[in-house]
Amino acid sequence: MASSVCAQEQSEYYRTETYELPKGVNFEASGIAVMPDGRMAVGLRKGEVWIAQNPSDVRKPEFKLFASGLHEILGLAWHDGALYATQRAEVTKLRDVDGDGKADEYLTASTGWGVSGAYHEYAYGPVFDQEGNLYTSLNSSMGKAWKGAGGEEKNPLWRGWVVRMTPEGKLEPWCAGFRSPCGIGQNAEGDIFITDQQGTWMPTTPLMHARKGAYFSHAESIHDAMRPESPVKIAAKQPDGITVAEAMKTVQGYTPPAVWLPYVKMGQSGTGIACDLSGGKFGPFEKQMFLGEFVLSGVNRVFLEKVGGEYQGACFPFVDGLQCAALGLNFLHDGSLVVGQSNRGWNSKGNRPFGLQRVVWTKKIPMEVQKMELTKGGFRFTFTLPVDKASVGVLTGQSYTYPFHSKYGGDELDASPLTISSAKLSDDGLVLEVACGELRTGYVHEFELPELKAKDGTPLWHRMAYYTVNRLTGE
Repeated sequence: MASSVCAQEQSEYYRTETYELPKGVNFEASGIAVMPDGRMAVGLRKGEVWIAQNPSDVRKPEFKLFASGLHEILGLAWHDGALYATQRAEVTKLRDVDGDGKADEYLTASTGWGVSGAYHEYAYGPVFDQEGNLYTSLNSSMGKAWKGAGGEEKNPLWRGWVVRMTPEGKLEPWCAGFRSPCGIGQNAEGDIFITDQQGTWMPTTPLMHARKGAYFSHAESIHDAMRPESPVKIAAKQPDGITVAEAMKTVQGYTPPAVWLPYVKMGQSGTGIACDLSGGKFGPFEKQMFLGEFVLSGVNRVFLEKVGGEYQGACFPFVDGLQCAALGLNFLHDGSLVVGQSNRGWNSKGNRPFGLQRVVWTKKIPMEVQKMELTKGGFRFTFTLPVDKASVGVLTGQSYTYPFHSKYGGDELDASPLTISSAKLSDDGLVLEVACGELRTGYVHEFELPELKAKDGTPLWHRMAYYTVNRLTGE
């Protein structure tokens, strides 16, 4: 396979700036919210919220402590005049009522899920929809529970679910089947998406479209799906040891991810989600989604389209080489992408235990696949710059699926080379139509592009592309 990123090329297109942080603070930046006036709020895993008065200047961001005393913040949002921090047992609304720059009002905005005391019972979010409903994603319960938790010790409620709190204060189960849904965010249309992490029932990182009643495979959430108020309709027991492609046909209620991110090739542990709504300030990828990567300390890119009314699409490498694991992501008003970081004691590339960095477009357009779309006979690659026809060589690729099983992780299964019959470049050089046989639903279709060059000689930045086919056009 081709190497993922050339550091010199990366810096030509996107430079990484490192923030000066408050001295003596373990700045494990686990959530980022951008306020209407341009200030940036940062939630720290250990329970504090800091606000940067000038976030576009990494040398003098002027951080001030806003709130403290919360329990493991793993997400932060601004909504309707207040900050909302997700901690273990609740989402907390934070307001500065007297205007002194510090929160003096801490109100419960959402709660009601089970907490048994097991170490892995994280909660992430929040995300708000246009009607003001608040969504939180909840880890499956892993580890030893506290005996004093009563009934929650054995069956903590709604673990491995996304729950919704209505503006009227009613908690509703929304969708299920998650293991460790660390990333929760929205696309340009306001639909909610989740990243999860490899482990039991999760062969590799998925990006999932979260909607009411959907079920995404992790069996721990089945117990609560049997409750009368559950919108998820599935069997009490599911098969163990088939493939994802088979599960799509045979497992009641199973919803496949919109995109699979192949293990190691595209990272090992997906995290935060941010959608580029900058209007072109971040380069040629407007309205696409950017996903944090924990272990390999980087950010990946996803293009989505609807086929047969459902989301699916392609993932591409973007930037790597951050100082440690990416965790929380958000865009500033100037179009730069801020990445909060913490290795939380787990392994990640880089030499720092925590930090905060800003990814800035240099205004130079990279030669890159701008989008990859499914066609009836193959795929359509659209590029950011016109391709030099002489550089169009041989494309190679393969398709494969993943196991649907309770074991930890999973290898690529049933791999088969793609039979590529033609690759036709448009007259303007921007579109490459690739015809290939045997497109398979429930499979990732992986391409290694040739060493393409733009007409001005700019080399292709990333040669790998991975499209998840759940439906074929015309179905």
